[in-house]
Amino acid sequence: MQPVKPVPEDRAAEPLTEYVQRVNRRIRAFDHRHPLVWDLHLTGFWVLAALIDATSGGWANVAHNPDAPFGLVLVLSVALSVPLLWRRSHPATALLVTLPPALVSAWSGAALQAALLQLLLVHHIALRLPLHNLWWAVTLATAPACVTVVRYGDSAGSWNQQVGSHLLSLGVAVLIGITVRTRRDYTAALEDRARRLETERDQQVRLAAAAERARIAREMHDIIGHNLSVITGLADGGRYAAAKSPDRAAQALDAIGTTSRQALGELRRLLDVLRDDDQDGGAGQTPELAPQPALTDLDRLLDGVRQAGLPVRTTIKGEPTLPEGRQLTLYRVIQEALTNTLKHAGPDATAHIDLSYEAGGAVTLTVTDTGRTAPLPSPALSGGRGLPGMRERTSLYGGTLEAGPRPAPEQGWRVHLHLPEESPQ
Repeated sequence: MQPVKPVPEDRAAEPLTEYVQRVNRRIRAFDHRHPLVWDLHLTGFWVLAALIDATSGGWANVAHNPDAPFGLVLVLSVALSVPLLWRRSHPATALLVTLPPALVSAWSGAALQAALLQLLLVHHIALRLPLHNLWWAVTLATAPACVTVVRYGDSAGSWNQQVGSHLLSLGVAVLIGITVRTRRDYTAALEDRARRLETERDQQVRLAAAAERARIAREMHDIIGHNLSVITGLADGGRYAAAKSPDRAAQALDAIGTTSRQALGELRRLLDVLRDDDQDGGAGQTPELAPQPALTDLDRLLDGVRQAGLPVRTTIKGEPTLPEGRQLTLYRVIQEALTNTLKHAGPDATAHIDLSYEAGGAVTLTVTDTGRTAPLPSPALSGGRGLPGMRERTSLYGGTLEAGPRPAPEQGWRVHLHLPEESPQ
């Protein structure tokens, strides 16, 4: 796995900008938890402003009919401002509720400024509802201006001035609502994408860790299982030869020492890969690694198996021109097959390796023995990793692997592997 490069720290924001953002986040969080508080404050402010305008007579300065009844003005002021309480939850309903008071205000000539609060309701329709609702919302909000033109004509100003200015105000309200909505949706999309990327990253890390654990378990099984089997065979042979042939016993002990050192070296190289750089004394130090076994190391493997008491014959056809990955696969499959023969074939068993190199990187391997034909323990039951590990290695290159007893009347076990030609790059 490649080490993760440190991400440079983000540039610190300006103190004033950071303070504004922090306050804004707090206000938004409070409004999200208690939306009614803000709605009551805003609605109360505009209701109070409408009542002040109605009671102080300020509405008469812009009215087309200053003689409109005071009670009517007061009721219209309340009816135009109170529906703001539902501007966020039900903006369309609030606009429909304010439409009759706005039409009455225009027809009576009061022309209350509180009717402009419909702009805020249209803004929230653009912000929260599907955009196709804007057609009827703008039409309804324009209706009071049309009523004023019909009722008072040019005395209230030219029709294009009244309707045009009102449409311009509605356009600004709609544009602000769409802009805020677009920004909000874009931010939500970025947050959702960040969450999905974080989830995907965590999944990739878990998958990579699982694959790495499986690879390490497979390598350790191949190293420990094979070498311990060889050491066990050598130890048993040395014990029987100690009484009759001390020289053979000494050779067995030498072979045990050589095999043990080889196993320790391979385990040390494998475990060094897992060691953190800090534990090695700094990031500049790397563990000394040796290459993985290849077909050039096959003779040494076979010598160790023969010393453990298993005669092995080889038949090789063709010239090996395989990449390192395929060589490692062949080496590990041969190693596992011979290890299983040492464990399960019994005494007086022999093994034969038939290796055929074909054109295009294809290769066929058959490992047979003459031992007992009793089937090996099921990996699912015994917890073994031998056969699954061989199949995993083979499947990496699109190959097939078969393992089972040899057909009657022959006895023993047979492992057959075939790797197809390499696909052109």
